[in-house]
Amino acid sequence: MSEIIGFVGMSHAPFATMSPPGSADAPGGRFLADTRRVAAAIADLAPDAIVVIGPDHFHGSFYDLMPPFAIGVEAAEGFGDFDSLAGPVPVAGDLAWTVRDGLAGAGFDVALSYAMTVDHGIVQGWHMVTGDRPVPMVPLMVNTAAPPLPSLARCDALGTALGDAIRSWDSPARVLVLASGGLSHWLPSNDPRVLPEERRAPLIHGRQDTRAFAAAREPRVRAMGGHPDARVNAEWDRWFLKQLEAAEVDPILALGSSGLEEAAGSGGHEVRGWLVGMAAVRQRLVWTSYEPVPEWITGMGIGTTFEVAA
Repeated sequence: MSEIIGFVGMSHAPFATMSPPGSADAPGGRFLADTRRVAAAIADLAPDAIVVIGPDHFHGSFYDLMPPFAIGVEAAEGFGDFDSLAGPVPVAGDLAWTVRDGLAGAGFDVALSYAMTVDHGIVQGWHMVTGDRPVPMVPLMVNTAAPPLPSLARCDALGTALGDAIRSWDSPARVLVLASGGLSHWLPSNDPRVLPEERRAPLIHGRQDTRAFAAAREPRVRAMGGHPDARVNAEWDRWFLKQLEAAEVDPILALGSSGLEEAAGSGGHEVRGWLVGMAAVRQRLVWTSYEPVPEWITGMGIGTTFEVAA
């Protein structure tokens, strides 16, 4: 049987790859330095596969058909948004099918992709901690944009089933779990029900020409970088990370989607990925860096947490 050897929870952010800080003292510097430390630790652990949990930012999934969860089982390709990794990404197919079957057996009808597009929400963290040693991944997309948002309790239950599925893999493999998501940050709504037509149409029909949609949207995101009014709830971020450190997620689940958004903004929905990963490993975690850096990116609390299985 396979073994879960560790967990990494880390923020993703367009500006981490697009315009990284020039020094360790610059905003974001501590986060990237700690990411390099985690990368070295992972190299020593030598995982055979990494299950990567993260969102999509309208590069692979659109509202013509939006799943709450999706798993890639055969091929994946980095979209290359915001200077993140572009091109084929190795997929651990045997493990992916084991995870898919295990989740199905636990009552989760997860959407299936034989050719998954992964953007910076999944590929950025994986690439930052594996570098030139591309460990095969199992990409697990969790929708965090707007309905169908899986409930926080459903994400916790999915994580438990995910951990069981990984451990059931009939292989002596060493598996790392990596969860990618932002902490608190406030973003414009991506809910088609409340958007004007010029904004909602691309979110629904963007799949027809993903490159054209991205080319029109990415400059707007780039322009938001360093916005002086960008909001971050650092107090909430630290509370959330301490709940993971204590392995006490019930207070987080009790927030529900509305309570989470009120405290952490619409971008805070991305912590669902952290909850899935936490539930999969079921260990107390140690968070190793945190920065509220609204001047570096469009307002996001960023952090990393890492723990090696005993």
